[in-house]
Amino acid sequence: MKRRKFQGVLNILSFNRHFYYSGLGVLALIISSKLFFDWPDVLFWTIILAFLYGLIMPLIVSAYVYDFSGYYNFLWLKNLDIADSNENQFININAGFDETSFIIKDKFPLSNLKVYDFYNAKQHTEAAIIRARKVSLIYPNTEQITTNLIPLGNKSVDVIFLLSAVHEIRNHEEKIQFLKECNRVCKPDGKVIMVEHLRDFPNFLAFSIGFTHFFSLNTWRRAFKSAGFSSFEETKFTSFMSIIKCKL
Repeated sequence: MKRRKFQGVLNILSFNRHFYYSGLGVLALIISSKLFFDWPDVLFWTIILAFLYGLIMPLIVSAYVYDFSGYYNFLWLKNLDIADSNENQFININAGFDETSFIIKDKFPLSNLKVYDFYNAKQHTEAAIIRARKVSLIYPNTEQITTNLIPLGNKSVDVIFLLSAVHEIRNHEEKIQFLKECNRVCKPDGKVIMVEHLRDFPNFLAFSIGFTHFFSLNTWRRAFKSAGFSSFEETKFTSFMSIIKCKL
């Protein structure tokens, strides 16, 4: 429940260290090349500043979003009409890195919470998520699932939480199949709450080429529509994250 100072940005730095090692290595080569080649000063410093921007800006934005914005206080849930009742069934689905299940249970102590992990080592091969799994806390009785089967009955779930996880499903058809499963288990008045970075201009400024790891709002809208959801609402939590609420 209690997060360390700068835990969010330290996670980003640790899980994506291959990117930073490579970037610093290339930067060192460019600086060293100045000893052997007569670079035009404007071009040289433009490249140096571009590399530094690409390395530093993701950490600044990550610190803002994950450490200073209050995201992990979950106060943003107040606007999503989620009641706490011992008759409720909630599920939280992650990709092997779970920082939210204990918080959800704390916010909704009466509701029954099940946690599922859809990580598949053969399909979800991002180096960052592989490292994240090694240090992730595991909520009691977390179950491993596949993206095409949530082991619950039809129309049995009040709220499905998908918090910074589903972008790890890279294949579009697999995403749709997974969301169809979410549709199947949702009660008629149930809802899906998804939080994601988007492939948009603010995240391009924040992560440069790394913003391609995320998907656009239109991609998510089409995926939810293809999965049978009729309602799709987006609200912003900071300029860099979107809260998406979908209903049947």
